Amino acid sequence: MTASPTDPLAPNPAGNALPETERADPQFRDLETRPLGELLGSLLGGQERALLAVRDALPQIEEAVEAIAARLGNDREARLVYCGAGTSGRLAMQDGVELGPTFNWPPERAVFLLAGGVTSLSLAREGAEDDTQSARSMIAEAGVCARDAVIGVAASGRTPFTLSGLQAARERGALTVALANDPAAPLLSAAERPILLRTGPEVLAGSTRLAAGTAQKIALNLLSTAVMVRLGKVFRGRMVDMRPTNEKLRRRAERMVADVSNCDLGRAREALEAADGHIRHAILRAEAGSSMHRKS
Repeated sequence: MTASPTDPLAPNPAGNALPETERADPQFRDLETRPLGELLGSLLGGQERALLAVRDALPQIEEAVEAIAARLGNDREARLVYCGAGTSGRLAMQDGVELGPTFNWPPERAVFLLAGGVTSLSLAREGAEDDTQSARSMIAEAGVCARDAVIGVAASGRTPFTLSGLQAARERGALTVALANDPAAPLLSAAERPILLRTGPEVLAGSTRLAAGTAQKIALNLLSTAVMVRLGKVFRGRMVDMRPTNEKLRRRAERMVADVSNCDLGRAREALEAADGHIRHAILRAEAGSSMHRKS
């Protein structure tokens, strides 16, 4: 069957096929007419593809983790830089922001380059993704260099801002990692460590905040968490560098110290107070106290 000129699967006027993330899946042409239960089931089915895409990309994610951990672990001033636009940029920034409270990652070692600036977090500025000069300027102003690791994220892998930013970072010697959902993405070719998250056409054609975005979120979580594990931020499966900055986290820290050190909550609380809230140090104190208690 020959594609019509208006068929999203047909070549575009430039002669290139549409990215898979922009194509329409014919089985969902009646999406808006489906009963609500069926509609939700269809959307969930699309999300399930995200997990499969990440599973297929695990070898690439592993290579990226090793490379990033090596870069960041050998230099205490090396930084993790996230670059993206729209949904992808917001997901990337969310992942990086959470490294501070979860792993006590220094704020000066996390850099966020978002098309349109931080206002794009709450107000979509889709035109900003075409600004290639802005991306290069941000890379330069951030002082990105060979000691840094830069992660670029874009569903189609063709977003001008993200592609330009990653290219500029690589020119400066930074380690470059790319996450994209289309196998023909130029972003993957531009990076030293490409990660293909092939989710295919969305249930709602072109809405890459669905399966593509979910796959990006999962992959970013795996990537950053594994890097932090490699950097020694985890002990006995616990977030021992977590910042206990509120009541909920202080109670969590107490339970963590008690469980790991095999002591009661009272001793765990005392150890945390003596260690100024540093969980790792508190565990050592509590374990030392438990050992002395057993000897006596």
